[in-house]
Amino acid sequence: MVDIRKIKKLVELLEESGLAEIEISENDESVRLSRYPQQMPAAPAPYPAAMAPPVMPVAGPAPAAPQAEGDPGGDAEPEVIDGTVVRSPMVGTFYSSPNPESDPFVRVGQEIKAGDVVCIIEAMKMFNQIETEVDGKVVSVLVENAQPVEFDQPLFIVR
Repeated sequence: MVDIRKIKKLVELLEESGLAEIEISENDESVRLSRYPQQMPAAPAPYPAAMAPPVMPVAGPAPAAPQAEGDPGGDAEPEVIDGTVVRSPMVGTFYSSPNPESDPFVRVGQEIKAGDVVCIIEAMKMFNQIETEVDGKVVSVLVENAQPVEFDQPLFIVR
């Protein structure tokens, strides 16, 4: 018999972590929790056209790089980013458009508003639309289409 308290703890863990899905197996018992309904085909295409991926807002101000005068500790100058960095909320594969035939969600020089979808990140066969939380002009796209990305990796710079 499954312990309801354990399930409640798993639900809390799922909500706190931002994970889309969690599965736990213990002895002969197994529990799987998912935030999204099972709508994925058995073998998804790289860009499913009819699927509406979940939306994940992401953004944040770019951390100001401290500049120390006469810093003898390193050869390279710290990079100063002028703008807001939109970062990846997860590990996965970056896609700049909803499918291979479509134009990219955003391009350098394009004005965007908070809530605009800027890319898709595929993680564990789930296609997640990534929204920005800032208004501004895209000044740099830092990732190539179909490139793997890490958690918190910079994707765009918006000014």
